[in-house]
Amino acid sequence: MSFIAEQLSRVKPSATIAVTNKARELKAAGRDVIGLGAGEPDFDTPDNIKQAGIDAITRGETKYTAVDGIPELKKAISEKFKRENGLDYEPGQCYVAPGGKPIIYNAMMATINPGDEVIIPAPYWVSYPDIVLLAGGTPVAVETTIETNFKLQPAQLEAAITDKTKWIIFNSPSNPTGSAYTHDELKALTDVLVKHPHVWILTDDMYEHLVYDDFKFVTPVQVEPSLKDRTLTMNGVSKAYAMTGWRIGYCAAPMELIAAMRKIQSQSTSNPTSISQWASVEALNGPQDFIPERAAVFKERRDMVVAMLNECEGLECPTPEGAFYVFPSCAGTIGKTAPSGKVIENDEDFVTALLETEGVAVVQGSAFGLNPYFRVSYATSTEALTEACARIKKFCAALK
Repeated sequence: MSFIAEQLSRVKPSATIAVTNKARELKAAGRDVIGLGAGEPDFDTPDNIKQAGIDAITRGETKYTAVDGIPELKKAISEKFKRENGLDYEPGQCYVAPGGKPIIYNAMMATINPGDEVIIPAPYWVSYPDIVLLAGGTPVAVETTIETNFKLQPAQLEAAITDKTKWIIFNSPSNPTGSAYTHDELKALTDVLVKHPHVWILTDDMYEHLVYDDFKFVTPVQVEPSLKDRTLTMNGVSKAYAMTGWRIGYCAAPMELIAAMRKIQSQSTSNPTSISQWASVEALNGPQDFIPERAAVFKERRDMVVAMLNECEGLECPTPEGAFYVFPSCAGTIGKTAPSGKVIENDEDFVTALLETEGVAVVQGSAFGLNPYFRVSYATSTEALTEACARIKKFCAALK
């Protein structure tokens, strides 16, 4: 019998982290590599937020805190939900974790029993199904299509729900596609969920502030308030505030679920870092004017990347509404031969050959549950993106 737990064999390492590490290794070996794999803004954390962290250290805010967050941050989260989303949550219904991923993990661990199913629209963030598997549940992937801009359709949701369904994990704007749901599109989905009171909703709103072309973000409970008693609304400071390394995610949910998640966190990570929590108070309460300014830069990059990728032979790249990713199809390259002599049989072959030939690191779509696509993160400099897209075009033209 193996010493390693059997359930771990069901879980895959993060493909996005693997691509990022591979790019770093090649760079360290002297290769000219442009990494477009990481979902991390290239902007720095704003100075006022960094200063709040420094001030917290100076004040001696370096001790253990309450397991699920300091009162000041929970109050700031409560006010954020009211101010920006029109949602009424008491601070006691708010919860802080060391990142968004632990929120999903703790929610699944606190609620999933063997046989429970979790609906996950595909393509999905790589960690969703594996967290469900670790919790002992069954992920039910529902594939979307490029024709619907990778958006789950009401009939698909209805068909996927069974008496074993415990959750649906919903992500808008999406990682990896950048697709975001309008009010009416989301209302069509919540109308389905209203009919199935045993299904809970975990909505991952991490990219809320990164939307373009006057798109108006909405979250499920905004659209259908009757779902509030079975919805976990999750967000964080990592993307909008460029605080990925600070490791703070937050959510609001019914008290019964919050108490259960608190119990899980008390026996795993315990409290999020005290200094990061104080910096996050400043992030949520402080000036927000830099967010649309940075979003405008991301929009310019999006437009450039979409235009350049659509000039590449064999690629098709839709224009997403938000986040900082595009998710092009490479179906037109399947069956062709790379300069190395390798036949491109799937999207993993495509991204491997692209990295080896032109030194551009992207992530295969199959890692996100949909083939043949790949994800490009445009959260890097315009210069690097321009060069990377030129290399991708050169690579596609060289396929025979």
